[in-house]
Amino acid sequence: MSVPVVLVEKVSKEYKRGKEIVVALKDINMEVRERDFLLIVGPSGCGKTTLMNVMAGLDQPSTGRVIFDGMDTDKIDEKEFPKLRREKIGFVFQEFNLVKDMTVFENITCPLWPSKFKNKKIEEKAYEVLRAVDLIDRKDHKPNQLSGGEQQRAAIARALINSPRVIFADEPTGNLDTQAGEEFFELLVKLNKEQNSTIVVVSHNETWKKYASRIVKMRDGKISG
Repeated sequence: MSVPVVLVEKVSKEYKRGKEIVVALKDINMEVRERDFLLIVGPSGCGKTTLMNVMAGLDQPSTGRVIFDGMDTDKIDEKEFPKLRREKIGFVFQEFNLVKDMTVFENITCPLWPSKFKNKKIEEKAYEVLRAVDLIDRKDHKPNQLSGGEQQRAAIARALINSPRVIFADEPTGNLDTQAGEEFFELLVKLNKEQNSTIVVVSHNETWKKYASRIVKMRDGKISG
């Protein structure tokens, strides 16, 4: 079997809320393997977003460790984390986070600046991901000229531009209607199968489990199934 892209070992996470200690994760063990399409589901407040943030290096566990692409995230210098995220991790969020004054083309190429690539190579990569998400004809449009589904596809294109090891998506269909949500997951399946993208999606909606290759259920900070 292949080495996990992400390995989570005995991870717990606690936060302070005033004088109260909030336990968000309790002794989590799991892994994400190459070409997985993993869906993490559970009710609001169960710890699924915290788990994603810990896996992606956005947050550090209180105890335990996370190995991302062979690297212990606790031992990575803070100055190196932005480079790791830029080069190996793609993010898709519920709010899309597109820059309103920039075109689709400009938004998706943002992660490449500053870049080792020349302008021609950046353009080639941009057109490649635009074709993958079927947005070539909208490349010169601003976000407010796009539908919600198109904005989400632009966000996926931006996440893909660096050919990341893992794409993390946090409640990515929260602002989409049912049809757009279905189209979004169908696109993720296409990327997973045709481009071998490794994908981790966090959602409270178990409807989407039919699209995933693996399901992790969470409740009260623990994996329940």
